[in-house]
Amino acid sequence: QVQLVESGGGLVQAGGSLRLSCAASGRTFSTMLMGWFRQAPGQEREFVAAISSGGANLYYGNSIKGRFTISRDNAKNTVYLQLDSLKPEDTAVYYCAVRRGFGPYDMSTSYGYWGQGTQVTVSS
Repeated sequence: QVQLVESGGGLVQAGGSLRLSCAASGRTFSTMLMGWFRQAPGQEREFVAAISSGGANLYYGNSIKGRFTISRDNAKNTVYLQLDSLKPEDTAVYYCAVRRGFGPYDMSTSYGYWGQGTQVTVSS
């Protein structure tokens, strides 16, 4: 069983930055691929970024590539998402998740544990 708690969301103006954190429970954190997804009202959940267990491999969705950075600190059981150059269309609830098995990292169905989400709102 893994529990995930996101934090760091908020209201920011376009062009601003936020840093999201996701704290995980469980002793197997360092063995797990972690992902971030987001969901805007009325839209499907969208892949944002993922990071391999050791942090060597990073994956990004096309809509955010070059603006967001994923990282992790296995000693702290925490994964981060740095959001820079934010746009109003980045407004969404952001979720972190743990992949179960070896399904595609960019599909939400590959992930078995989810946090409660943190709201990011970008004003124009």
